[in-house]
Amino acid sequence: MLVGLIGKPNAGKSSFFNAATMLDVPVANYPFTTIQPNMGIAYVIKQCVCKELGVTDNPRNSFCTDGIRRIPVKLVDVAGLIPGASKGMGLGNKFLDELRRADALIHVVDASGSTDKEGRIVPPLSNDPLEDVMFVEQEFDLWLASIISKDWDKLVKGPDPSKVKEWVVERLSGLGVSRGVFLEAVRTTGLENKRFQDWDQEDILALAKEIRNLAKPMLIAANKCDIAESSKNIERLKASGRFVIPTSAAAELVLIKAAQKGLIRYKPGDSSFEVAEGAVLTQEQERALKFVEERVLKRYGGTGVQKAINEAYFGLLGGIVVYPVEDENRFSDKDGNVLPDAYILPKGSTARDLAYKIHTELGDAFLYAIDAKRKVRLGAEYILKDQDVIKIVSTSKRG
Repeated sequence: MLVGLIGKPNAGKSSFFNAATMLDVPVANYPFTTIQPNMGIAYVIKQCVCKELGVTDNPRNSFCTDGIRRIPVKLVDVAGLIPGASKGMGLGNKFLDELRRADALIHVVDASGSTDKEGRIVPPLSNDPLEDVMFVEQEFDLWLASIISKDWDKLVKGPDPSKVKEWVVERLSGLGVSRGVFLEAVRTTGLENKRFQDWDQEDILALAKEIRNLAKPMLIAANKCDIAESSKNIERLKASGRFVIPTSAAAELVLIKAAQKGLIRYKPGDSSFEVAEGAVLTQEQERALKFVEERVLKRYGGTGVQKAINEAYFGLLGGIVVYPVEDENRFSDKDGNVLPDAYILPKGSTARDLAYKIHTELGDAFLYAIDAKRKVRLGAEYILKDQDVIKIVSTSKRG
C-alpha cells in the first residue's frame, strides 16, 4: 500500500514529508519547490503483540520500544497542484499521473489561509482552505472524467456498445482502480440502469467523483495549526464532513531535531516531551519548544503528523498488522528472532496472501497456515485478523 501527499504549493507538503521521513527535501516559499516526486519511508505506530504474548521481541523489519511497534510504510510527496491542473496547467498532468499508484491520499492544506491558490504568500485568513480542498478534489475528478470519456462518442456509437464497460474498466485499471470499484461507483451513482449511450458529462463527472472516493480515499492534514488564525478554519473544515487532522509539520520537525540532539525525550506521535536530564538549552531553543508546547501539543494533543500517517494506513485503507513466524511455539524465525517482522496488509487479506507477501515461492507452494496464538491449523482462504501471529507451511524450503 502507498500513501500520497497532495496539495497546492506552499501548503507544507514537503515539511510534512520531511517530518514523516526525515529526508531533507527542498522547502522554500515559492511554488513548485517539489518538481520530481519524493519517495520516502515513514512509520506507523501500533501496540505490539509482544506484551500480549509475554515475550521480548527483537524485530528485523521494524522497531519496538516499550511495546510500541514502528512499522515502515511508503510515502510519496508529489508536485503541488494549482487550478487548471486537469487541463495541464502548472505541473498538473505530471502531478495527476504520479498519483496512479497511490492507494490513499493525505491532502496537506494551509489551515491558516496564508497562501493563495497558486501558493504565493499572503496575510493569514486571506485564503479559504475549504476552497483549496474543493479545487483539488474537483481537479482530480475532472482528470478522471477525461480519462473515462476519452473517445466516448466513438465507443458508444461503435458496433458493440456492450463493450464500453470493459473498455472503461481497462482504462481505470492503469490508475489502480479495480473492476469492483467501478461497478460499485456505477451502482451508487444510479447509472447501472442507464444505457451508456445516454450518459452525459454530468453523469461521467459524478461517476469520477464516486470512483475517487472509493479508490483514492483522502484525509485532510490541516497544516500550520500553530498559527492562531488556523483554529476557525479547522472547525470549518471539520464542519464540511471531511476527515480532518490538525497538523503542524514545522512543530514536528522542531521536536524531532531537538530529540536527535539529545535535548528532549520525544517520539513521533507523543503528546508531550521532556527536557533531557543535563540538557542545556539556549533561550531561542527554550522559546521554540515552549511555543510548540503551548500552541500545538496542549491544544491539539500532538503535532498531527504521526496521527495522519496512522489514519491513512489503518483508517482509510483499513490495514491490519500480521506477524509471520517460523516457530509457532517460540514465535520466532529460524534464527531465533522473536516476532521478527510485522507486515501491514489490506483488510480481507488471506493466509495465502501473507505467504505471497513474504515470498512468491512460499505462496506458490502454500500448504496451510498455523495460528500461533491458538495453535490452530488454517486454510489458504482464512481471513487474517489484526494482530494475528501466523506460521506458513509450504513445500518450499524458503520460510
